[in-house]
Amino acid sequence: MSAAATPVTAIRASAFTVPTDAPEADGTYSWDSTTLVLVEADGGGKTGLGWTYAPVPAAALVEGLLAPAVQGIGVLDVPAAAAAMARTVRNPGRTGLASYAVSAVDCALWDLKARLLEVPLHKLLGAVRDSVAVYGSGGFTTYSDDQLRDQLQGWAQGQHIPRVKIKIGQDGGTHVARDLERIRQARAAIGPGTELFVDANGGYSAKQAIRVMRDAADEHVTWFEEPVSSDDLAGLRAVRAAVDADVAAGEYGTGLVYFRRMCSADAVDCLQADVSRCGGISEWLRVAAVAAAHGLEISGHCAPHLSAAVAAATPNFRHLEWFHDHVRIENMLFDGTLDPEGGWVWPSDVPGNGLAFRAADARPYRVQ
Repeated sequence: MSAAATPVTAIRASAFTVPTDAPEADGTYSWDSTTLVLVEADGGGKTGLGWTYAPVPAAALVEGLLAPAVQGIGVLDVPAAAAAMARTVRNPGRTGLASYAVSAVDCALWDLKARLLEVPLHKLLGAVRDSVAVYGSGGFTTYSDDQLRDQLQGWAQGQHIPRVKIKIGQDGGTHVARDLERIRQARAAIGPGTELFVDANGGYSAKQAIRVMRDAADEHVTWFEEPVSSDDLAGLRAVRAAVDADVAAGEYGTGLVYFRRMCSADAVDCLQADVSRCGGISEWLRVAAVAAAHGLEISGHCAPHLSAAVAAATPNFRHLEWFHDHVRIENMLFDGTLDPEGGWVWPSDVPGNGLAFRAADARPYRVQ
């Protein structure tokens, strides 16, 4: 059977919950484990891989709702599968958890297509660059001074990543003095030659966020992520107008209209999108086009090995989050993971996304 006539024959989903290596928290949430929902898509004797970081019920959505919608569609016709999934989740709601499930399936189908055609995924998508800039991300509010220093220096001096990010806004912005002290500690750890990013995860009010950046001016923060809730577009715009750091948001977006509204509101200097949440590679490309139409770049949120190929194919791409939790899990569960030495990753030149799932290593973490 020719590739053009090859259908998607099966979609399978499984969930794996991996404990963190230390207690973790940001400005508005704390956790001690992370769940990866893996999707495997079969067709033409090949299997494509996609995943999302989501609650276990996302796996049931994949197998019970989305699999019947895409089985039988041509492996090469990923946009048709994306449209079929959009129709299928119309009534239960396209945003939220359904979008996470759609994202995992969409990414698996793009990977399957690339493997069937025997081309690297970033080449199938149309690469505009060979390498993708990354930034080290972690610096959780639960970390001790020593943990924070060791992690940041591991990126900045060990792996020579020239940009790093920490969490602030502890306990909903109620510990500003500690936030400021941790910003100072971070700058001391990385030195003057590394960019310092901060992420409040919506923990502050707009004026509070402005005061924090004013008081941290000597530390030269260049990226201020979610100073207020991503839903507070007026607040984001106010912070953006008042601070020197680039204001960024968008990681929770699960629909094209969400991103259009954020861009139209002049709320951000750089739009964030998460390929494992926004609707997969198919929707990411549309989101990036919306950002470009507003003169904005796009930054990849988390799931770095899922994001690298489409990042390399996005003209207005800035950088990719090398998030501690997800890097750790992806290194544990997949062969073919990437090396961020020097602050860049190079998408694989083997067919598909270049990854192989290590089922035996994953088995202890599987959630039934």
